[in-house]
Amino acid sequence: MEEKFEFTLEERRELGEITQRLKALVGDEISEEDEAKVRKQLEEEIDGNKIRRDVFGQNPILLSFQTAELEVNEIGMKRDCVLAILLYNSVICGYMTVEDAEKMFGKSVAQIIHGLVRIHELYTTRPVIESENFRSLLLSFAEDMRVVLIMIADRVNLMRQIRDTQNTEAKTRAAEEASYLYAPLAHKLGLYKLKSELEDLSLKYLEHDAYYMIKENLNATKRSRDAYIEKFIAPLGEKLAGMGIKCHIKGRTKSIHSIWQKMKKQKCGFNGIYDLFAIRIIIDSPLSEEKMQCWQAYSLITDMYQPNPKRLRDWLSVPKSNGYESLHITVLGPENKWVEVQIRTERMDEIAEKGLAAHWRYKGIKSESGLDDWLKNIRAALENNDNLQLMDQFKMDLYEDEVFVFTPKGDLLKFPKGATILDFAYHIHSGVGNKCVGGKINGKNVPIREVLHSGDTVEILTQSNQTPKADWTNIVKTGRARAKIRQSLKELQIKDGLYAKEILERKFRNRKVEMEDSVMSHLVKRLGFKEMSDFYRQIVDEKLDANDIVDKYIEERDHEANLKYAGVVRSAEGFSLGGQNAEGSGFRSSDDELVIGQNLKGVDFSLAKCCNPIYGDPIFGFVTVSGGIKVHCQNCPNAPEMRKRFGYRIVKARWSGKGQSKYQISLRIVGNDDIGIVNNITNIISKEEKIVMRSINIDSHDGLFSGNLDVLIDDTLKLEALLKKLRTVRGVKSVERLY
Repeated sequence: MEEKFEFTLEERRELGEITQRLKALVGDEISEEDEAKVRKQLEEEIDGNKIRRDVFGQNPILLSFQTAELEVNEIGMKRDCVLAILLYNSVICGYMTVEDAEKMFGKSVAQIIHGLVRIHELYTTRPVIESENFRSLLLSFAEDMRVVLIMIADRVNLMRQIRDTQNTEAKTRAAEEASYLYAPLAHKLGLYKLKSELEDLSLKYLEHDAYYMIKENLNATKRSRDAYIEKFIAPLGEKLAGMGIKCHIKGRTKSIHSIWQKMKKQKCGFNGIYDLFAIRIIIDSPLSEEKMQCWQAYSLITDMYQPNPKRLRDWLSVPKSNGYESLHITVLGPENKWVEVQIRTERMDEIAEKGLAAHWRYKGIKSESGLDDWLKNIRAALENNDNLQLMDQFKMDLYEDEVFVFTPKGDLLKFPKGATILDFAYHIHSGVGNKCVGGKINGKNVPIREVLHSGDTVEILTQSNQTPKADWTNIVKTGRARAKIRQSLKELQIKDGLYAKEILERKFRNRKVEMEDSVMSHLVKRLGFKEMSDFYRQIVDEKLDANDIVDKYIEERDHEANLKYAGVVRSAEGFSLGGQNAEGSGFRSSDDELVIGQNLKGVDFSLAKCCNPIYGDPIFGFVTVSGGIKVHCQNCPNAPEMRKRFGYRIVKARWSGKGQSKYQISLRIVGNDDIGIVNNITNIISKEEKIVMRSINIDSHDGLFSGNLDVLIDDTLKLEALLKKLRTVRGVKSVERLY
């Protein structure tokens, strides 16, 4: 049989006392009707045996009343916050819903409870708390700023109550969270008392011996310390007043946590900490005389006591980036003790206290500008007389452009709003992103386009045959993922291109056909491809047959043979093998004429690109399918194939008459990759008359270079002379004409 929950006599007595104090504090803000509804709800839960003690053995109802009292006393919230705190556990445990709370107590109370429920759900994921992102996510879940304030009050109360608990593991976890999450939040909100209490209690539970060592030493030295502060302040106040400077001076002892941090940082014992307290001089000064009076006070103090120049901090001349202004100086006071003195005006002190500049930045608490502005507004609201009205309508829009999601292991990652499963995959690793086919959000299968939301737990699904797609760049939101996709696509294109080229080259070799880049480029465009990469991709995907490509290439090559080359090609229309002369043929005359067959002159022709014949080369003519003549070198790479398959279309040819035409040829150069060798080659060509360099393409590898050189030249005599000169260049190993 399940054990029945019961209040102890001490718990009943304490609950009654807290209830009376709460009524006095809240007054008429909580009506008798509200009180009756809360009492009825809690009594039903108790009578129905629905209440369970927490992991510390604490009574959850009593804890909620303690938190409500602390929240009213220390923060100042009343009706809505009190009711939300008292009913929060009822919603968490399923005894009532947020909708029920709204019907019974209004929208504002329900709104606060909803925020607290979201925080509870976040904790169920058991994330790693040592994360700046987690602190931000915690705040982004708290849609109403009152939720954050209640969270802080609740943690302070819990830390007070678990002093004697036997569950040390849960106690340690609560103390770590108080130190890492809640103390910095309280500091930023200006709740300095709660912040110090959280830090000291965390130290007490996490480092028990250190806490009590410092506490005992402080207690032992309190009387002498107070006397010393009074001894230091009294003469200083008199002299400042004598100078006409209106001010008040106070001393403050550092917190136990602060002293322990200094001991660890300075690696010394308690007696090695000389600044257990600080003196603060706050001057009542008009704005125009602030700096002058602060420096006057500084001058007076350093006249009275020897300063330590290494410990001077002048944030008066140049304020800190957060607006903090003050003079800090450490002086050797009575009894040869070092004392820290802070000098500032009332205005500066107000900025330091009410703004977010009261030391949190330089003490290492990191944050972002959006968080800073939001928390600044909260603090201003807390100190405003109309804070209750303001808080009822104040909504937080913190991190509206960011989402925070968990990995399956509980690690927290931050993404811009609108980020997708694919962003998450590429954040993990490029290999995961490239193979991503979808994912799971909170256990549910989703596509790669699914948008992430704060609090999601995300898992990536991959397949080995998946590859990145070009349209993925439109799916991702982060620049990091977009860059990785583009890099992967580029690598894939290179890989596909090399593989496709290898396939084509093998097919061309098998067919004994020479592949020319220019002809292939024309063929690719004729097939409708704008990019070579798309053409290669279809070959790799077997959407294009390599054998068909070779056939189409031959057709394209033969078609281009009928076009005029470099402005020299002429029409072959009306050509015949008759015995006509140039005068009676009807053809246009040319500076360079071919004599074909029976000494036929004046025939229009075109030069083959496969061998680029020039004046002086041994040549032959080839009758194309369209009836024109294409001229090839006798040693053309394609000559054996043409003679074998189309011998009946070959005619004899020779050059007749030397004119002014120039012919393009390609040279292959190989040599040592020495500094200046390319300049030496190009200089030779530029100095040659009637030789024009069209292009040069050089590659270097392992100390050697190789490249192709295209030039316009008159005839074979000029060519031989050029080859001879190029071969004399130091470092050049070989120069050959390409056919």
